[in-house]
Amino acid sequence: MEAVLSPWVAQLKSKAKLPLLVQWGDNPAPGAGLRLGDFDTPKVVIRVRKAGAVPLLLSPTLDSLGEAYVEGLIDVEGSVDDILEMAHRLAEAGSRTESRLTRMVRHFQHTPKSDSEAVQYHYDVSNDFYQAWLDPRLVYSCAYFENGDETLEEAQLKKIDHILTKVQLQPHQRLLDIGCGWGALVIRAAEKFGARCTGITLSQRQFELATERVRAAGLQDRIEIRLQDYRDVQGTFDRITSVGMFEHVGLRHLEGYFACINGLLAEGGWVLNHGITSTDVNDGETSLGGGRFIDRYVFPQGELPHIATVLRALQAGGLEALDVESLRRHYARTTGLWSQAFEAEGQRLRDMVGERRWRIWRVYLAGCQWAFDNDEISLYQVLCTRAGRRARGLPWSRRWMYPH
Repeated sequence: MEAVLSPWVAQLKSKAKLPLLVQWGDNPAPGAGLRLGDFDTPKVVIRVRKAGAVPLLLSPTLDSLGEAYVEGLIDVEGSVDDILEMAHRLAEAGSRTESRLTRMVRHFQHTPKSDSEAVQYHYDVSNDFYQAWLDPRLVYSCAYFENGDETLEEAQLKKIDHILTKVQLQPHQRLLDIGCGWGALVIRAAEKFGARCTGITLSQRQFELATERVRAAGLQDRIEIRLQDYRDVQGTFDRITSVGMFEHVGLRHLEGYFACINGLLAEGGWVLNHGITSTDVNDGETSLGGGRFIDRYVFPQGELPHIATVLRALQAGGLEALDVESLRRHYARTTGLWSQAFEAEGQRLRDMVGERRWRIWRVYLAGCQWAFDNDEISLYQVLCTRAGRRARGLPWSRRWMYPH
């Protein structure tokens, strides 16, 4: 093992000296192994468990390193922040072709069946799994830290209120929430704003729990939860929200997605789309193999458009953007809190979903925090109305979004 890894270590050390120790064998002596830098104590230790890890290490990408960890070919010791930093520095030092400036663009075939399967793969792990590290309302999207010192629960409620205030939701208006999750937004819209709501999801587990929560709140007369694809919705709605859902739509289907929303929107209605975006102007996935890892293990067929692509697609779909707000810092904070909660519940989550899936989600949540923090991905809320309206029907300012 040493003979195989030594040239690799020497090559990497010539590019980047890292406080990283590589060990192998069942019981390596403390401090034994190959050092990728000059240090007294390593920040991270990689312990090679199986020979199958070697080719994945010799040409390191975030995808190959993630695969080696998820499949149990290596173990990694260190804080999750240090592990992510070392993984990125290894990938940068070892990559011959890929960088943050050369990001791959991939397209997937999206059908109602494949989209449903992808959503169920990600969301139908178990409701107990998500309850272990999300806030009590189970809001699985970027929170809104108005002041920066809010708890996760406070920031998620502020996010929901921020969205419903942005769309100027009024009593008795009809609200459609595309990708309603476990029902937090529609329940708040009915309770606080007096709206009549329809929430749709492709996740069986979300549908069941959201329906149960609506019933427990006594809101069956004002909220309907459906297990339904957005392409199958009929009717007219005064307000439409889509939060953390359009990442599943696909780049080639964005115009049709916004056109579908436009067709459901009442005259004078408002739309808010809240979703993750690429920071690559060509709609490239996250660099150094991060996008490939996410597609294989976390979000099958997920595609992130640049905000410029989003704005073009919604205009082509018949909508006009009136307000665009970046929440990248907010999502870095949100995913950081999720990752902390996930780490704190480590053994319970391992027992719940098994070692492999636990490793997938550990890498994913910590990696998301890194990606938002380092401008690999972003998130925007875009407020829209139907294009072609007379100017006198548009607002003068954003004051109504921030009532206090």
